[in-house]
Amino acid sequence: MHPITFAFVSANLINFVGDWALIYGHLGFPAMGIVGSGWSTAIARVYLLAVLAITLVWVEAKRNLKGWKEAIHVDLKRMIELLRLGIPAASQILFEIGAFTVATTMCARLGTMALSGHEIALSCASLTFMVPLGISSAAAVRVGQEIGRGDPEAARRAGWSAIILGAGFMTCSAIVFVSFSKTLARIFSPDPTVIEVGSTLLLVAAAFQLFDGIQICTTGALRGTGDTRTPMLANLAAYWFIGLPIAYLLGFKLQWGAVGIWIGLCIGLILIGSGLLVVWSKRHLTQLTE
Repeated sequence: MHPITFAFVSANLINFVGDWALIYGHLGFPAMGIVGSGWSTAIARVYLLAVLAITLVWVEAKRNLKGWKEAIHVDLKRMIELLRLGIPAASQILFEIGAFTVATTMCARLGTMALSGHEIALSCASLTFMVPLGISSAAAVRVGQEIGRGDPEAARRAGWSAIILGAGFMTCSAIVFVSFSKTLARIFSPDPTVIEVGSTLLLVAAAFQLFDGIQICTTGALRGTGDTRTPMLANLAAYWFIGLPIAYLLGFKLQWGAVGIWIGLCIGLILIGSGLLVVWSKRHLTQLTE
């Protein structure tokens, strides 16, 4: 993970300097405004790809394996197996991010104040989400390793450890959101209306923090068992068949505004987190290790 961490951290630093130079016109560059931000992001992404590609070649070269370059070939069977696991995992992320994107579109219809408050709450919730997301990745690796060793009890402990750790962190995040909602909103904007909307939505975000941590860590544990379909179906059903319709009903039909939209997202997350937790608790890992 160290080369990947270095690549992403340094890419963000390059993006930061690029934004400063290209948006505002420093270091001899013309002030390009929002277009400069786009170019800075593109440069950072190209840099990221280059660093990871160079790292891959360098790491493989150190293995001292003769002819490893020539051994690279297309293995259709393995590619199909990867796609069988990868497509549902990608779809799960699509359904989750897509739901929040649709929610952003809904808030945009309510006006700039509602959209600004939505972006404040979404930025804070996305920041706290990064921690259980990392724990989820670790859970997938640890559960998979223990299953590979033929130790189902260790795999179960690894999964529960990740879920408890993620839930604990997100509970602390919820407390911070409730205690400092207005303070956090003021970091983004001095406008009293935006602060009021943003702080209110942060309270809704606090309500689903626990379930957000549970759902993503449980998703990682299930991925470790090779199950990527269940989280996909859970996100599809809870967000798109339940959460978003409720968000539309509360936000527009009942005129609750951005709060109603976020309550719909909250209900979806509660259902996903609870459902996946039940699935994991009933999952029999013994047969996977045989």
